[in-house]
Amino acid sequence: MGRSSAERVALMAIHPRYADAILDGTKRVEFRKRRLAEDIRTVLIYATAPVSRVVGRFTIDDIIEATPGHIWEAYGEIGVIEQDAFFGYYGDAAAAVAILVADAERFSAPLALADIKARPAVPQSFAYLAADDPGLVPA
Repeated sequence: MGRSSAERVALMAIHPRYADAILDGTKRVEFRKRRLAEDIRTVLIYATAPVSRVVGRFTIDDIIEATPGHIWEAYGEIGVIEQDAFFGYYGDAAAAVAILVADAERFSAPLALADIKARPAVPQSFAYLAADDPGLVPA
């Protein structure tokens, strides 16, 4: 089966500090414990409390999976996270995921989750939504 245009987007919970850093271009990689599905090309940024809004989006440039040590060595300088916090996040995990950020866009009017037709719950890490949900287009 051939791949068509993306039919889903990822809604990703990100602490406000890191969400702002992605949207202002200083954080160019997002670190995760799990890889996103292969069809995902767009990530909606849900800034966690106290913001609690979808504040923007970014396009995925690439996704790299390797050991935490390798990911830190390759991407730590562009991750806007302290080394101790990075390794604390991964603990004794054997693998780490680096999502390389491209084309970040801040929404002029952040979206409440209630404004999205699918009415998603606050994601623990990330959730998948239909890309054609009319609520995903900020006013």
